[in-house]
Amino acid sequence: MDVVAELITRRLAALVHSGLQALDDPTVRAVVRQAVRTAPSPAPVEPAADPAVTALRAVVDELAACSHQLGELMLEVAPAYLSDTAAADVLAVLCDEIGESVDNGLAARRYTISGDRRALHGTVL
Repeated sequence: MDVVAELITRRLAALVHSGLQALDDPTVRAVVRQAVRTAPSPAPVEPAADPAVTALRAVVDELAACSHQLGELMLEVAPAYLSDTAAADVLAVLCDEIGESVDNGLAARRYTISGDRRALHGTVL
């Protein structure tokens, strides 16, 4: 719930800073829908017997959170309505500037859209 609230707050603040004069109901509704749809899935809450497994899960959760933030950046540049092919063309310059491969940028974008960690398979996870 805190993650969704933070996403909504950041997106509404970005709209206000972009020069939007008033936040009408449809705009707020769209921001909330997108935040709920793109919030990362919570990690499974199975207690691990081995402390090393617990530590590794924490690292994986952190990598997923960072990938979600990267995906949000990618979505700002290449919105979700674009196909991966069209998004790759748009994101090539950004990925080059930040030192990320286009494939990893697209995977992070897909993860942010879907909330499914399997989108990151073969990249950071």
